[in-house]
Amino acid sequence: MNILGIESSCDDTCAAVVRDGRVLLSNCIASSADEQNLYGGVVPEIASRRHIEHISQVTKQALSDAGLTLNDIDGVAATFAPGLIGAVLVGLNFAKGLSYSAKKPLIGVHHLRGHIAALYLTHPELKPPFMCLVASGGHSHIVLVEDYTKFKVLGRTIDDAAGEAFDKIARTLSLGYPGGPAVSKAAKSGDPKAYPLPIPRVEGKYNVSFSGLKTAVINTVHNAEQKGEAVNVPDLCASFEWRITDILANKLLLAAGDYSSKQLCIAGGVAANSQLRKAVEQGAKKLGASVFLPDLKLCGDNAAMIAAQGYYEYKTGRTADLSLNGIATLNIDYE
Repeated sequence: MNILGIESSCDDTCAAVVRDGRVLLSNCIASSADEQNLYGGVVPEIASRRHIEHISQVTKQALSDAGLTLNDIDGVAATFAPGLIGAVLVGLNFAKGLSYSAKKPLIGVHHLRGHIAALYLTHPELKPPFMCLVASGGHSHIVLVEDYTKFKVLGRTIDDAAGEAFDKIARTLSLGYPGGPAVSKAAKSGDPKAYPLPIPRVEGKYNVSFSGLKTAVINTVHNAEQKGEAVNVPDLCASFEWRITDILANKLLLAAGDYSSKQLCIAGGVAANSQLRKAVEQGAKKLGASVFLPDLKLCGDNAAMIAAQGYYEYKTGRTADLSLNGIATLNIDYE
């Protein structure tokens, strides 16, 4: 079964074709990151305009790269939640048009479910149940994946997401956008113990909080500026990266231990962080668990993950009609 996926929840316009939820046939992305970098982050209006400009072409390219036509497609999957609502609506409405005109089933896909499904493309042998950390620019969740369309949220951020914190620290240090790769690059030559950053304490065994950590880094920079002192950027980046990845890894490992999970996964944009990957792999050895990590090209937003999850949503009878609307916020465990 060939599923065409459409993803436009943030600043990347994406289309892809996936067969049977596991085989990647094509994956096309038109990014507006360079333009967003001029403003230090994503400007929703600009993102929506660029989606309108690129959506048709990336879809044509995805079909061409897959060696297929729309007639060969068995279903059209699109992100309908969560995300920047203007951006989401561009991709969703385009998918509705394709579905209607080609008489193909329309499948609405939750963005975070898509991030988890990216793991199936990298690891065809992976099957639920497993414990997964989903960390991106807008989300940080500890999720027990009970089945392909059944999820149980054990913990989440109570304020800022991990990726958002990376972006804001990068902006404070004038490192550019997106913040995750920029901070990681600067951190490579730094000392992770140079700046003693706080460990946020929150209610909820598996919950996390990054607002105070982010503020501590920003205050460190501002205090140094007021005193006319220089901040050691590599050291500060290394200290921040170590602290935030240590928190995320420990929460995932804690949940895995409590639920006796022997399959640990990371998904989302922050899953590309090498420090986080290393911490989870080291911790998993002590639990006797296997670790499954997405291919780096599938960590960020892409349509392949939407097509992959779309296949499983379709298999469980979750198709939609043209009344499907975009939703800015929606829990991953919705029914």
